[in-house]
Amino acid sequence: MKHQMVIVLDFGGQYNQLIARRVRECGVYCEVKPYTTPLEELKGMEPIGFIFTGGPGSVYAEDAPLCNPEIFNLGVPVLGICYGCQFMAHTLGGRVTAAQADTAREYGKTKTFFDTDCRLFRGLPAEGVTWMSHGDYMAKVPEGFSLAAHTDACPTAAICDEARGFYGVQYHPEVNHTENGVQMIRNFLYEVCGAAGDWTMGDYCKTAIREIREKVGHGKVLLALSGGVDSSVAAALLAEAVGKQLTCVFVDHGLMRKDEGDEVEAAFSRWNINFIRVNAETRFLVKLAGVSEPEHKRKIIGEEFIRVFEEVGKEIGSVDYLVQGTIYPDVIESGAGDAAVIKSHHNVGGLPDYVDFKEIIEPLRMLFKDEVRQLGRELGLPEYLVRRQPFPGPGLAIRIIGDITKEKADTLREADAIFREEIANAGLDTEISQYFAVLTNTRSVGVMGDGRTYDYTLALRGVTTSDFMTADWARIPYDVLDRVSVRIVNEVAGINRIVYDITSKPPGTIEWE
Repeated sequence: MKHQMVIVLDFGGQYNQLIARRVRECGVYCEVKPYTTPLEELKGMEPIGFIFTGGPGSVYAEDAPLCNPEIFNLGVPVLGICYGCQFMAHTLGGRVTAAQADTAREYGKTKTFFDTDCRLFRGLPAEGVTWMSHGDYMAKVPEGFSLAAHTDACPTAAICDEARGFYGVQYHPEVNHTENGVQMIRNFLYEVCGAAGDWTMGDYCKTAIREIREKVGHGKVLLALSGGVDSSVAAALLAEAVGKQLTCVFVDHGLMRKDEGDEVEAAFSRWNINFIRVNAETRFLVKLAGVSEPEHKRKIIGEEFIRVFEEVGKEIGSVDYLVQGTIYPDVIESGAGDAAVIKSHHNVGGLPDYVDFKEIIEPLRMLFKDEVRQLGRELGLPEYLVRRQPFPGPGLAIRIIGDITKEKADTLREADAIFREEIANAGLDTEISQYFAVLTNTRSVGVMGDGRTYDYTLALRGVTTSDFMTADWARIPYDVLDRVSVRIVNEVAGINRIVYDITSKPPGTIEWE
């Protein structure tokens, strides 16, 4: 069955794949293509609609990212978001200029007023909050377009040419901060593009299994299994696709959470797959000795992971493919297309230049965390695995600020276990998306008994999020934080001060490194 498709044309913004996620949430299949994709290729995909993304450029600049203007002559509806809106206006005869400091330039939550006769806003409130992030301004809209939304500072917050199905918005409907933003995207898909809503995660699952089988053939596959949600779902997907051709290798690098290595082995040793556990704590700690810079840590761990897998691959003989549970937030933060590099992930940017495999397979690369969980349920994974707390591939290496030692790792393991235990005891483990402890490299004076201490400060981190692209700090009750603090300073040697991180993402990231 061929599904209807919407193409998200990527102009280099940070939220581009989030747009695709919103489209899929609405039951419509979509693919993300760079703005440089040839027009004939786009036309051949037979899309029912295009969505132009935001981006960091200015459409009037010499080096502005511009796609073939003939895209507007294909008879296909278009929704332009932020830069995508400005590109449409600029190309079709409007005028885009730099906004003045006191007018039209907008960032953050902004009260916006909508023309509800416009199909994009049909059935929605006439006013609401949108998330703005633009320094350019549509000073003149193209002929045939009318104004569909405005703010106090910007009269051209949204424009439309309903006859041709062209719509542009200066704000970002894909982010949670925009009220009714997903419904606006839904209106575009169903009211404008005529979508039937014929795509589900079940379809994605079947397609992925078929593509993996076609790619792998009779080859052998090695999967880097961490025991987290992403690699567990990848393991289930590969097991369904190629069965005993798959070997799952769990590398215990000595930087796991308390008892986690044993828990992973117990969970996956019962599966009908080839499971190998490699205890490599000493090997990794030697490589990391004296290294404090976070990117250097990630590169070392990524390199060493690959070398371990290569060695195991040689032992089991003629492994053709390496599988990783990379998901899209990893890709974006490691730098994808024109997006800025925030941090590299060991299973993305941390790979060495030379890898002794025919190819690396990343079957979850286009999915967000909640979609990965949904896929896991489609594959029949138990809920305790699907809901498992996220844990970075480099493990505690990026939750120990500064250099890494076994003593520091053991200290953090104990403190983190207490934090997680008290969160679960309070019934908050299903409300907080991710929570963990960070051993800082700050030491401070304290008093315990009648003596002076000079020990480490431990930071606690908890966030709530739906997609891990943006996150808010979790409002953990004071009495729970108090119990955690009292237990850690009494039960874990080397820590005498506890702090709680109240930074959202952005401006921070969820992890400290």
